[in-house]
Amino acid sequence: MSPLAPAETLAADGCRIVLRRVDGPEARELFLTAEPAGARGDASAQAEAMFAAIEACLASEGASGSQVKRETVFLASMTADLEVIRSVRARFVDPSLAPVCEIEQPPLAEGARLLVSLHAVIPDSEDRRADRDAIRIDSACPCSECANPVAIRRATAGEVGLDGAVVYGTGGDALAQTRSAFERAEALLERAGLDFGDVVRTWIHLRDIDRDYDALNQGRRAFFAERGIDPPPASTGIGGGPASPSHALCLGFEALRREGGAAPVVMHAPTLNEAPEYGADFVRGLRVDGANGTTLHVSGTASVDEAGRTAHPGDIDAQGARMLLNLRTLLERQGAGAGDVASAITYVKRRADAERVRAAFSAAGFRGFPHVLVEAPVCRPDLLCETELIARLPSREA
Repeated sequence: MSPLAPAETLAADGCRIVLRRVDGPEARELFLTAEPAGARGDASAQAEAMFAAIEACLASEGASGSQVKRETVFLASMTADLEVIRSVRARFVDPSLAPVCEIEQPPLAEGARLLVSLHAVIPDSEDRRADRDAIRIDSACPCSECANPVAIRRATAGEVGLDGAVVYGTGGDALAQTRSAFERAEALLERAGLDFGDVVRTWIHLRDIDRDYDALNQGRRAFFAERGIDPPPASTGIGGGPASPSHALCLGFEALRREGGAAPVVMHAPTLNEAPEYGADFVRGLRVDGANGTTLHVSGTASVDEAGRTAHPGDIDAQGARMLLNLRTLLERQGAGAGDVASAITYVKRRADAERVRAAFSAAGFRGFPHVLVEAPVCRPDLLCETELIARLPSREA
């Protein structure tokens, strides 16, 4: 039986929230998205409505911003809106206790200046409450975005996790910055008592993915080979503008170490090949058994066939169908389905295709969960859409 309650759509003044709860043996987890609604206004008005609604939603569930595990803010314009959105958010959440990934990937909801996606964890008793510590490292980079990057260490009995929202690397090009970003993430992990072998998920946003995706793969592959990382984590490498204008890319990650727990299981699907076969070092998905249940981390997945080729170049309808076939097959091989999806993000290259992609999800039965759609270039020029998702299953021990 799935641990997911039916998703709820909550209307607030100027905001629409989609919320899905996951009840586990140790905590309730909340997956939610927030987007502006009604008379949307400017970025300040939208942010005010959204963060107020998020705060009220968390409070109604017995949670606060300090229990947010991962948060992403998708912006229509980093230059125009970042500072005003930050100033509004800071009134509701202490930025030092809830690190956030801010990325320029324009929302596909008409008139939206921002969207928010987050995951919060609410322990079911005081003695299960995780100890939270901010882990910081210094940077040689003088830009303000690199000052004391923060990751949050979560520790409960027998389990330690680390969530890093944004890590930048130094260097004159994307290859050097990739290497440096992974090394800095490694330094954060070591301060938390972990290592890169504990990383289950990464997110890499590249300002110019057409130019720099090969450099990312080259730097990541060398780092993993030197550290003996096998299998690599699940991952999304996608186009998006980092907050720092002086950096070509940024890295986010999630790590987990569970005492006596089963090793993560690599997910496969017969409908698409393995990413390392074409030089991208990530797995298609990773099944991770945690104390609160089993998570399926499905990497960014597109219209790729069994040989690693782009299927249906130029045809958004056919690409959407193939992408959804790949997602469904990855889930089914783990005994899961569309009803087990806790949240998803879909990246659409062409804004005009947004409604067709939404319709494809609905027709395929992928609905009823928090789902963000944003505009972003994918890792190949001929790919038109890509989706990442998180699914949840009962713990194997249950």
